[in-house]
Parts: sequence; C-alpha cells; structure tokens
Amino acid sequence: QVQVVESGGGLVQPGGSLRLSCAVSGSIVRISAMGWYRQAPGKQRELVAVVTSGDPINYADSVKGRFTMSGDNAKNTVYLQMNSLKPDDTAIYYCNVVTKVATTTFYYWGQGTQVTVSS
Repeated sequence: QVQVVESGGGLVQPGGSLRLSCAVSGSIVRISAMGWYRQAPGKQRELVAVVTSGDPINYADSVKGRFTMSGDNAKNTVYLQMNSLKPDDTAIYYCNVVTKVATTTFYYWGQGTQVTVSS
C-alpha cells in the first residue's frame, strides 16, 4: 500500500506564490509516474504537471512558465512551486502516484490541498 499526502495549500493574493509538497510512503516498488492535478468547483479534474520515468516534465499550457515541479528522491517527496498565481488557479490540488507491479498498474491519490487565489 502506498500513502500520498499533500500539503502547502492556502490563501494567497494574485501574483503571489505557494509551494505544495507531496510525500509518498509505504510499499513503494517502482514509481512509473508522478503528477499534480487540480479540480476547480464545477469543473473536471485537470492535469497540472506530470513526470514519467525517463521523460521530461510535462506542464499544462495554462501553468507553463509559472509552475515548476521538482522532487527529492531521498525524501520521496515532490514539490510544485507555483508563482504568479492567478484567481483561475484556485482549486483543490491533488498528487498522483502511478506504480507498476509486473503487468498491473496502480494509481494512488492524496486527499488534496486547497489553493485559493483571491484579493
């Protein structure tokens, strides 16, 4: 079993910054992908940033140049640095971890962390 816990959300003014963290623990066999997603009220969950083993990080067009995903392998933690935040970035942000065991793929989600951008 894999546990995924996000933190770092909060209320920030437009133009401000936040850094989200995603801590992964448990029976981690092989992580094949990790990503950040978000869901705004009344909207579907959408991709923010994702990295697949061996590939560059892929960002949604709406956050390119403003958000940066990074990781600390020693801490099994990934981060999402969010700069120049806009009201449209308001959403619950979720961390997703994908693992593979033999031919079976497992998807794990955290509980989400609220980000509110408002003056």
